[in-house]
Amino acid sequence: MPVRHISTGSPFEAQIGYSRAVVVDGWVFVAGTTGYDYTQMQMPDGVAAQCRNALATISKALQDAGSSLDHVVRVNYIVSDAEDWPECWPITSAAFAKAKPAATMISAGLQNPEMKIEIEVTARVPA
Repeated sequence: MPVRHISTGSPFEAQIGYSRAVVVDGWVFVAGTTGYDYTQMQMPDGVAAQCRNALATISKALQDAGSSLDHVVRVNYIVSDAEDWPECWPITSAAFAKAKPAATMISAGLQNPEMKIEIEVTARVPA
């Protein structure tokens, strides 16, 4: 089965050398996604807004791959400040209400200081 690469057109993808998502053998691997609004190339200040933006970018990549948030089987959350994480719970709970994927939250420094959350998912393409 061929490998398909999906891009959001983000300048980071070209600068760093990665795809937003890679589709292979019925799987969709979505790269760590931060909260940029790529239509305006702006980063919101709050972690909740960043979480929503990241999930919207991920959702679009999954749709382009023939999948959706409902088919996510694994999610990794990376937050720069663990105390911010509870603000995201209602957002992530709603986004993954159907999928209920296996999940991990890690607290670590992110690439830029304004980044408060990065989300990475693995999903299936439904048969």
